[in-house]
Amino acid sequence: MTPYEIAVRTELTRWQLAMQKPPSAFGRLSTGIQRRINRIIPRKVHDVITAAIKQMTRAVLFGAEFLSRPPAEGLTLTQRDAAVAKRIEFYKKTSAAEGGVTGAGGFLMSLADFPILLSLKMKMLFEIASLYGYPVSDYRERVYILYVFQLAFSSQESRQVVYQYIANWPEHSRQLPTDINQFDWLTFQQEYRDYIDLAKMAQLIPGIGAAVGIVVNYRLVNQLGRTAMNAYRMRLLAENRTLLTE
Repeated sequence: MTPYEIAVRTELTRWQLAMQKPPSAFGRLSTGIQRRINRIIPRKVHDVITAAIKQMTRAVLFGAEFLSRPPAEGLTLTQRDAAVAKRIEFYKKTSAAEGGVTGAGGFLMSLADFPILLSLKMKMLFEIASLYGYPVSDYRERVYILYVFQLAFSSQESRQVVYQYIANWPEHSRQLPTDINQFDWLTFQQEYRDYIDLAKMAQLIPGIGAAVGIVVNYRLVNQLGRTAMNAYRMRLLAENRTLLTE
């Protein structure tokens, strides 16, 4: 192996261990606090988030909105990683700018940030999948994208379950229902809503919404991008599809 592939495998091993670690006492406490906070958040906010996630999930599974890039072929792992890193950086800056604008616009504009940010995240994931050489027109690849998304934004307990789906993807993908209407979007949207509410609610506060929107959006997109990189690296290495790394 080249030094680059050794470095990738080292980073990947750390990530895999983090995905599989049991929930900590602090993590369980944070989840409990977050759920209590969610109960006092106005129903209107929950409804906006739920509707946005439902619409986004259906667009991923059924629509053609994100199908704009064919799978990249003949690239080394180094080249794929470099191209993906550039796109993640682009989406981090775009989402941060968008979060600042909507955060400065008050309550209603901050609510509008949820579906906009979701769309940016999904566009980024579809591009990442294509850059790693996977055909996003395939229904099962779209489900994989949703799992990557869920992996980035779930409790540690749920993360352990979703990680096993991704780590054993060839076997799990064969068990997926042939009818994509059977996908459990409800559990998916609940996990994401519960995860993101605590970080994003401060964006609705007058006076600090713009600063919060910039920082939180940047951080959330970065977290999703790194999760996606490692999830697809894991598949490429397992399939021995890295070609030459230098």
